[in-house]
Amino acid sequence: MPYRTAIPVLLLLTLLSGCARQDSLDRILTRGELFVVSRNSPATFYQDKTGPTGFEYALAGLLAEELGVALNMTPAFSLGGVFERLQRGDADIAAAGLTLTERRAAHYPHSVPYDSLVTQVVYRAGKRRPRSVGDLVGRDIVTLADSSHSETLQALRASLLPQLTWEEIPEAGTAQMLRRVRDGSAELALIDSGEFAVQQGLFPRLRVAFELAPEEKMVWYLSPGRDNQRLLQRINSLFRNLKENGTLDRLRDIHFGHAESVSRMGSHTFMRNLQDALPPYRDLIQTVAEEYQVDWHLLAAIAYQESHWNPRAESPTGVRGMMMLTLPTAREMGIDNRLSAEQSLRGGARYLKNIKRRLPADIYEPDRTWMALAAYNIGLGHLEDARVLTDRQGGDPHLWEDVMQRLPLLEQAEFYQSVRHGYARGNEAATYVQNIRHYYSVLQWQDIPKNHALPPLRPEEYLPDVLQNLSLKML
Repeated sequence: MPYRTAIPVLLLLTLLSGCARQDSLDRILTRGELFVVSRNSPATFYQDKTGPTGFEYALAGLLAEELGVALNMTPAFSLGGVFERLQRGDADIAAAGLTLTERRAAHYPHSVPYDSLVTQVVYRAGKRRPRSVGDLVGRDIVTLADSSHSETLQALRASLLPQLTWEEIPEAGTAQMLRRVRDGSAELALIDSGEFAVQQGLFPRLRVAFELAPEEKMVWYLSPGRDNQRLLQRINSLFRNLKENGTLDRLRDIHFGHAESVSRMGSHTFMRNLQDALPPYRDLIQTVAEEYQVDWHLLAAIAYQESHWNPRAESPTGVRGMMMLTLPTAREMGIDNRLSAEQSLRGGARYLKNIKRRLPADIYEPDRTWMALAAYNIGLGHLEDARVLTDRQGGDPHLWEDVMQRLPLLEQAEFYQSVRHGYARGNEAATYVQNIRHYYSVLQWQDIPKNHALPPLRPEEYLPDVLQNLSLKML
C-alpha cells in the first residue's frame, strides 16, 4: 500500500517541478502578451501625447511583433523594482538600458549585448571639475540605487579609495540626480552616456568631467526560474538581425540622433527662452498646430529655430517674422503681414504641410518630416539633389540619416555641378533639421508631468508607424 501511494506523489512532484521550469516562450505565446518592465526615462520608455515611445519600447515592440503577441510594457520607478518584477515573474523581460554586470548575470539570464555605453561623471560648469577617480573623495556624489554605477563605486572603495562616499537615489530615472547637481545640492552625478546625451538639453550647465569606467555592454535580463533557452534564442536572433540590416542604427538615430546637434550655449539659451519667450505664444502655437494637424511641439521647435519665438525677427536677406518667411512664400501662403505671429505661424505650418505632400509617397515618417524640414530650409530642389547623391553613393534616399550625410556635398563643386539645382548650403540645412529635432525632443519631454505614472500599455492590434516601417525592412 505505501508503495502504491508513493508513485502518484512522485508523479505530482515531477509535474510541479515541470511547471516551475515552464518554457518562457510557450508562456508568452499561450498568453498572447509579452510582459516587459522598463524604466520611465527619455532614453528608455515614456509616454508622450502620441502614446508610448522610447528606444527600449521600440525594441520590445519589434520582438512582440515578431512573436505575434501584444506588448504589455510597464515602468518600474526604481532599478530595484525592475529586478523585483523579474524575480517575482511579473515580467518576462527587463528592457531598461541595463548594463551587464557579474552580480546581475549571476542571478538573471541575459541576452547578447545590443548596445554599449560608458559611465560619465557629471558636474556643473563653473564648479571644481574632478579629473580622475582620486578627485571623487570628499565630494557629494549621487547615483542611482542598485545601479552598475553603485557597484563601480563599491569596487573603488574596496580596492583604492576607502574614504569614498556617495548617496544613492531610489529612483529609476536620472532627472532628479541631474536637478540636484544643477541646483547645487550635489556636486557630482554618475550617469550613463546615453541618458546624459538625451537629457543634457534640459540641463545645459552640466558637463562631463571624465569617463569613470570602460565601455559597458547593454543587455536584456529575463525572469529566472524558467526555461529561457528558446526565448533567448529569439531575442538574440532579433538583435543580430537588427544590427545586420541597419535597423538598430536607425532606431538609435530616431531616438538619440539629435542629441549632440546643439551646443551647450545653445541649449542654455533655449532653456532660458523656454521659460521667458515661449509662454506668451504657447496657446497660439497650440491653436495653429491643431488647425493644421501638426504636433505643436514640432511647430514650436521650428519657430524657435527660425526666430527664437520673436515675431518681429528679421534677417539681412529679408526673411521676417516668427517663422521667417520670404516675401514670395508669404504671398503664396496668403500671408499679408509677416510680423503677425498668428499669420506667420499659419503660413509656416501651411508651407510645411505643402512640402510634405509633395515628397515622394514612399518616404515614411519620421524621415518624411525631417526631409520636409530640410526642404523648408533650402528648397525641394536641393533636397532632391541630395537624395540623388545619396542614391549614387549607395545610400537610401528614403532615409533622413543617409540623406543628411550627403547634404554637405552640395557645397562641393565636384558634387553640386553634377546635380540639377547646383550649389546649396547643405551643411546648414542638415544642422537646421538636427537642431529642430533636439528642441522638439526637449519640448516633448519637458511637457510630460514629473513623476508621470504610465498605465499598462497594450497595443494589441497595431504598433506605432515607425515600428511598422522598420519591421517591413526586416522581412
